[in-house]
Amino acid sequence: MATTLPPGTAPVKPEFFVSPSTRDIPDDDAAEGGSSHVNGRSESGDSPDAPEGPKKLSGAQRRKMSKEERKNKRGANKGRRFQKVRDEVELCWKVAIGKTCEFGAECRNTHDVAAYLAAKPKDIRFPLAIQLSDLPPFLETPGDDEEMADGETQSLDFSTICPVFEATGECRYGLKCRFLGGHVRKDENRSLELVINEEKKARAATQETELNFIDAGSLKSLRTKKYHHPISVAYLKELQEKENEETDVKDLKPEDQTAPQPALAEPNEVVPDFAPSVAAPLVSPESTQKAAQPNPEADADTPDVPVRFMEKKRLHWTGKTYLAPLTTVGNLPFRRLCVDYGADITCGEMGLALSFLQGSKEEWSLVRRHPSESIFGVQIAGSKPQLLVPAAEVIARECAGNLDFVDLNCGCPIDLVYRQGSGSALLDAAGRLGKSLIGMNKALGEIPLTVKLRTGVKDGRNTAHKLMPRLATEWHVSALTLHGRTRQQRYTKLADWDYIKQSVEAVRAKEADEDLPPIPIFGGGDCFSSEDYYAKIDQTGVDGVMIGRGALIKPWIFTEIKERREWDISSRERLGLIRKYAEYGLNHFGSDTAGVNTTRRYLCEALSFQYRYVPIGLLEQLPGRLNDRAPAFRGRNELETLLASPDSRDWVKISEMFLGPAPESWSFTPKHKSNAYGGEESQG
Repeated sequence: MATTLPPGTAPVKPEFFVSPSTRDIPDDDAAEGGSSHVNGRSESGDSPDAPEGPKKLSGAQRRKMSKEERKNKRGANKGRRFQKVRDEVELCWKVAIGKTCEFGAECRNTHDVAAYLAAKPKDIRFPLAIQLSDLPPFLETPGDDEEMADGETQSLDFSTICPVFEATGECRYGLKCRFLGGHVRKDENRSLELVINEEKKARAATQETELNFIDAGSLKSLRTKKYHHPISVAYLKELQEKENEETDVKDLKPEDQTAPQPALAEPNEVVPDFAPSVAAPLVSPESTQKAAQPNPEADADTPDVPVRFMEKKRLHWTGKTYLAPLTTVGNLPFRRLCVDYGADITCGEMGLALSFLQGSKEEWSLVRRHPSESIFGVQIAGSKPQLLVPAAEVIARECAGNLDFVDLNCGCPIDLVYRQGSGSALLDAAGRLGKSLIGMNKALGEIPLTVKLRTGVKDGRNTAHKLMPRLATEWHVSALTLHGRTRQQRYTKLADWDYIKQSVEAVRAKEADEDLPPIPIFGGGDCFSSEDYYAKIDQTGVDGVMIGRGALIKPWIFTEIKERREWDISSRERLGLIRKYAEYGLNHFGSDTAGVNTTRRYLCEALSFQYRYVPIGLLEQLPGRLNDRAPAFRGRNELETLLASPDSRDWVKISEMFLGPAPESWSFTPKHKSNAYGGEESQG
């Protein structure tokens, strides 16, 4: 069998083999470049057919373009757009939860509950785990619905359960919930009454309530540029003064340089050594004199004494499993799912420092944490200290007590990010990077600062082995993660684990020379099995392996790692995993119409990776490999075959088992090149 297939093809057993033609390789480069972000920004700064982005036009060429051409060009870069699907009749939120609306008749939404329920689609049935089956239609459904005699609430299905109510004891969406029959009852007047389970509600206060909500006042202060970040102000001021001193020294004539000047940088050194440690304050004689003068107004906003690096929390991550921060698909419901299967360390989706400082509600939603995430961090991207340091200070203040680390992204290859000087662009800007890290460490206080990076920017020009020792010893990063590819490589070649080993050894040698305690170092790239995980640790000396695409394709990989086995997970177990994802999505995004279809969108995103899993029970050789191309195959039952379908229409079909029929106005365009569902690039 193996000899009849081209190299790099998954070795499927003959009895499951359908055709020698292999599936198209999913374009992970395009998917990463098409990562979703917020505020209606393009998911990629590029044309879909040009991963490296459209060619830049000169000023004269832009002026020659007609108005219509410029309009069309803007439209070509919109990427995937997703719109909310709303109720046909919008019920006032206050009325929906049984409260009185302060706007009364002037409210823009209806207060007519009967009219709303008459127009509302029928309740969705959310199946229990025991109702799942690997036989069509894959769900065991209960009997006929119970309906009210007056016919006003025929949309109700009292046999359903509401995932939000089951988890929290109270559904915050009230009458707008699409699983309404699971948390209402009829009073003596046959009117609907919302049910509250006080016991569940009390338990959910600590076990289910999401953390790191930023209040409206802080958002307003950020948007109006009135938010105070004194540590950042002081650091950036001292940084500017130091840069001014350097400029003054350079401008002096040779005959004026009679007095010896302090060495601001070693010869050929990229970064000025103006701050050898986080604890060393950046102060000039002038600033010292100013500080000695009493100033009541300044004292009111004076930052606390900076935390020294040795006072920061130490990260004890050896032996821990780490889920990579994943744009779009690494949302809170997916992280919860991975925690259930054994992920120890989780990190939120990459957020942009500028958007945090602008008070973007969408960006601040990326810092949300579920109580089940035992070690949780926030990842930010930015191009310079003026953005990264205040963003770190605001995050540290707003997430105080609910944040274990902040990760600086120095590896993102997305063109839109790279061109702004962020992500992997920082690998070639050690000066800005060092100043940013020193300031961020000050701003974060005792919260550790970590860095995720790639081997370099261009193919054949690896630089991480030079940069990582400085990150660990000069700029006092608390942990490092090295993805074994350059920015230019994206996912076109296998990760270079030999180079990861070389970089780890460089860091350990530098730590030993300076008698510093070792920091955790994780590697990343192509890990897809328990066997591969431990082999990479043994061969390279890393403290662990960050799992990205491997977790997207099979979230249970963390169980395999913890139990040191390859799990031949059944199709019914995989369907249970999908059910759990839908449940977590509804709890996070909402159980109303908009929340249901937002959950549907992200569930389909998840399935656009999970279909790539080839069950190990179908393979002649173990373990499976991440980059193997799957031939056309059938599963051991109809459900396993359905879960392996590359057709996005089947992904939507699977979502309908848990989220009800997709609305006619809803469509789904996957991040990978594939058949889109629906006629428009819009959805909930």
